[in-house]
Amino acid sequence: MIWMKMKTKNIFENSTSIEILNKIERGKVRHAILDFDGTISLIRDGWQNVMVPMMIDVLMETPTDESRKQLESTVVKFVDQLTGKQTIYQMIRLCEEIQKRGGTAKDPLDYKDMYNDRLLPIVNDRITKLENQEIKSNDLRVPMSLEFLQKLTAYDIKCYLASGTDIEFVKHEAKLLGVAEYFDGEIFGALREFSKFSKEMVIKKILADFDLNGSELLIVGDGYVEIQNAKSVNAIAVGVVTKENNVYDMNANKRQRLIRAGADIIIPDFREADQLLSYLLDI
Repeated sequence: MIWMKMKTKNIFENSTSIEILNKIERGKVRHAILDFDGTISLIRDGWQNVMVPMMIDVLMETPTDESRKQLESTVVKFVDQLTGKQTIYQMIRLCEEIQKRGGTAKDPLDYKDMYNDRLLPIVNDRITKLENQEIKSNDLRVPMSLEFLQKLTAYDIKCYLASGTDIEFVKHEAKLLGVAEYFDGEIFGALREFSKFSKEMVIKKILADFDLNGSELLIVGDGYVEIQNAKSVNAIAVGVVTKENNVYDMNANKRQRLIRAGADIIIPDFREADQLLSYLLDI
């Protein structure tokens, strides 16, 4: 299938990195749901560099005769595919891969805890530096994401945060980054009882609570999951092709993955928030 990009010069006066892929109903947005990691926050940037080796270590303990390199290919693929869902789903897939290779899997939550044990020292180091003002919150936010939120709320658009990261971490990190106050809707995140939360559930709840049509809801994220969820209800989907710090070249296919998921608009970050909002809100 060939993906065609509309010529942005017909829409914007000046050259822009904003890609308009599908025609949308403009000027209707009343509510917006945003992803967190990779869309707003860079606190967990590089998380793949922790998850992938951990999973390879676990799979190497099975009776498999595959090399680390072969296992890496398998793990990178499914980790990438499940990005945007709660972390537990990547661990459920890990359990399936263990069983495929004749191993005995633990509870997925045990592997999630193992992953967090490796990731949190890195995250906490960044948080400590942020709290001690060794680094600025702006350094750990996707460029101009704060300004984008400020502009959304200035236009009376109700904002929600929905993340696959554990809710307690999301709330704390959103506050540290100075963005929590802009989510006057609510902040949602992964729960220990994972069946009680999903981005799809959040989307359906907001649509029902406010009796919204799809074009009245904007969904912004860097994972295919939220983009697919958006298009399943005819919401407007903006895919953010954030460059992530991982050694597995997952950035290479990020844009195409978001397009395949159905993104209406693709942006690299929020540096052109004014142009983006002008288009979305038809102003």
